[in-house]
Amino acid sequence: MRFRFFLLFALIIILGGCARRGRPEGGPKDFDKPIMVRTEPAYKSLHFEEDEIKIYFDEYIKLKNVTSELIVSPPLKYPVVISPLGTPSKRITLELNDTLQDNTTYTFNFAQSIVDNTEGNILDNFKYIFSTGDYIDSLKIKGTIKDAFDLEMIENPTIMLYPVNEDFNDSIIYKEKPTYVGVTLDSLNWEITNIKDGTYHLLALNDSRKNYLFDPKEDKIAYYPDFISIPGDSIFDLSLFKEVLSFKLAPRPKEVTKGLIVIGFEGDSEGVIIRELSEKPSDFRSFYAKDKATDSLNYWFRNYDKDSILLQVSKEKSIDTVKIAVKEEEIDSMRLQFSVKGRLHLRDTLKLGSSVPIMKMDTAHFHFIDKDSSRVPFDLHLSKDRSIVDFQFNKEFQQSYNLFIAPGGIEDIFGVQNDTLKVKFSTGKVADYCSIFLNIVNIEKFPVIVDLIDDRGNLVAKKFATEPREFEFRNLRPTRFKVRVIYDENGNQRWDTGDYLNKIQPEKVYYINNIIEAKANWEVNETLRISPDTRP
Repeated sequence: MRFRFFLLFALIIILGGCARRGRPEGGPKDFDKPIMVRTEPAYKSLHFEEDEIKIYFDEYIKLKNVTSELIVSPPLKYPVVISPLGTPSKRITLELNDTLQDNTTYTFNFAQSIVDNTEGNILDNFKYIFSTGDYIDSLKIKGTIKDAFDLEMIENPTIMLYPVNEDFNDSIIYKEKPTYVGVTLDSLNWEITNIKDGTYHLLALNDSRKNYLFDPKEDKIAYYPDFISIPGDSIFDLSLFKEVLSFKLAPRPKEVTKGLIVIGFEGDSEGVIIRELSEKPSDFRSFYAKDKATDSLNYWFRNYDKDSILLQVSKEKSIDTVKIAVKEEEIDSMRLQFSVKGRLHLRDTLKLGSSVPIMKMDTAHFHFIDKDSSRVPFDLHLSKDRSIVDFQFNKEFQQSYNLFIAPGGIEDIFGVQNDTLKVKFSTGKVADYCSIFLNIVNIEKFPVIVDLIDDRGNLVAKKFATEPREFEFRNLRPTRFKVRVIYDENGNQRWDTGDYLNKIQPEKVYYINNIIEAKANWEVNETLRISPDTRP
């Protein structure tokens, strides 16, 4: 019995050991990138005349997003046919369908599209280069690119060079592809390689359609203000901006509810004038304003009984006449809503929003008192589009307020008056808030706008200055802050974008990297410095 037990135990040990030895353990993770071993024709071939390129690697690779990642410089008229797609292979084949330019160096940059089949290791910015002439052009430039205003990441911008010759003009970027195209090395840096010596115009696009042409409706643009000479300076910084389009009326305006016509447009609607060309009665009333959420104008009207209305919409040299059918039967009822719910912060404004333009307000119907039932003096400010009423009053710490608006206090464009409106709210105590006092060093010139931004990127407060001063921000809700400085060239107290054809660069914007920690009941004094490398 004992012998059988030991025999059974030994058998279990042997079988268990065999099982352990037979189980695959795997080797170390492969971190090696694929290696190009040869090409047909040879890499950096001269007098290139082929219509097919084959590139061989030391291991199986896959092509990932190659149709969007591959950058050919100079750009080709017809896309390259690439194979195999979706199948691992040790070879890539490129079929060229263009007539190549004479005496030109071509660069095929695969960016991040070549990865090994097993671990997905990326062969970064692999290039295949050849020349149709006697030599390979070897000059290059590099630089940085950023958004002119925001901290947002710019995904795969297109950096472009146009030769400045007898055929060059400013409008070439709208209709012809560039001679050279660069690649981004990371989210900030770019380079263009294998350039021929000469004079060039340097610009960049976010190129929404990936067609190497500037479409102001969709694309942001950056341009270097002067022509560049190559060889010469080799580092250039670019800032992408979105142009403000010229005003243009969109087709098919329509009445969406009785007395409200929506008129779509593109561009800037500031200064637009709408006139009625139709005959109208003496009690006819109208009002128009830009919609807050969309690129459209809202045109309200009342006391009009015809089945269509003829309007003239004009801005500067743009004049359009539109005829709109009028057939809706029910007006859009006025909806009123206060901005506050329980707590009004010291820097906030009590607002009353309306879905329909407010035309009259009678303060005799407004009753505003504090917790002691004392009357609270106030002023009303109606927004330009007549949709928001601001209540301006002296807010006190730890105070409760009660606002009552009796019927008839507010009347809209259609003559509809409000029902009873009530709101109760209170303010916080001094210790709930913080204050920040800033001294900013190295401001190059004035005027400037200093923006205080919270940790989510929201604008909290702003100050305008025409000379050196301390920037005071009181009664802030505690959080972490950053500071943005705008060089307000025209002093209009807002950031202005650029204009390519008029050779206007966007106003300069600097983000100071310091994080300002401000807790409740704190007063923070900071000295911040604008340095040459301060950038979005």
